[in-house]
Amino acid sequence: MEENVNEMRTDSLSYGSDYHYLPVTSLESGDVHEVAPDVAGYTVQIVNVCFIGKPNEADWVLIDAGMPGSAEAIIASAELRYGSQNKPKGIILTHGHFDHVGAIIELVRHWQVPVYAHSLEIPYLSGRQSYPEPDSSVDAGLVAKLSPLFPIRPIQLGEYIHPLPDDGSVPFLPDWKWLHTPGHTPGHISLFRSDDRVLIAGDAFVTVKQESLYKVFTQEIELNGPPKYLTTDWELAHQSVRKLEALKPSSVITGHGMPMKDDELASQLSRLADHFSEIAVPRQGKYIH
Repeated sequence: MEENVNEMRTDSLSYGSDYHYLPVTSLESGDVHEVAPDVAGYTVQIVNVCFIGKPNEADWVLIDAGMPGSAEAIIASAELRYGSQNKPKGIILTHGHFDHVGAIIELVRHWQVPVYAHSLEIPYLSGRQSYPEPDSSVDAGLVAKLSPLFPIRPIQLGEYIHPLPDDGSVPFLPDWKWLHTPGHTPGHISLFRSDDRVLIAGDAFVTVKQESLYKVFTQEIELNGPPKYLTTDWELAHQSVRKLEALKPSSVITGHGMPMKDDELASQLSRLADHFSEIAVPRQGKYIH
């Protein structure tokens, strides 16, 4: 009976009508990069998901859900790290853009676990609202030019999607806090653990020039603001970078690019916070006010 109930629940889940596989990748795709014994980023084509939890233990959580069509790769990597018998306690979304929820429905169907996001992000995850259209004019890079092809229509997670607690706590992760870091999207969040100052930044800032296909492929490390073609509020984006820089993180996993640590992270994040307009904000675009 329970199996039938679960089938009924997942039958109502759906992606937006514009969802499709994107044949883009990077040299790091398929690699796992640890920043702490219980925190690792796994690169899926051109985006990172995060595993939080000690390997081979049952208590772990997945952050974000990768590119469209990546469910099998994420499940295989998770089983290699935690064992096939240990599914995540839940999935936390930094935001709902297609490259961070691309495999969410297959993962929910496979694991039958709850999904959490900021309340301002829920409309994009419950079939109610599309994201604003990407702006291909913000940069000459090929990824920016291809951005009008990116899916923006809402997905439907039904009863599986839940708002994060208002007090900043993170379900299943008592040592972590979530921070509202809007700008890239209205309900974008980042996660921080104060004990060792590990930061999961999502797309509040990234460590690669995401607009350039060549740099995305090579994963050349270069701390930048959020991906320009999908960022709609640059003033809030700057405030979010300042908020994260003030935490003085010791290491970071971002939504795109390789992890960054210690002095390199401190100096580059400080520079980004102080010179955000010159480094991050495009010179033109329909979301420049």
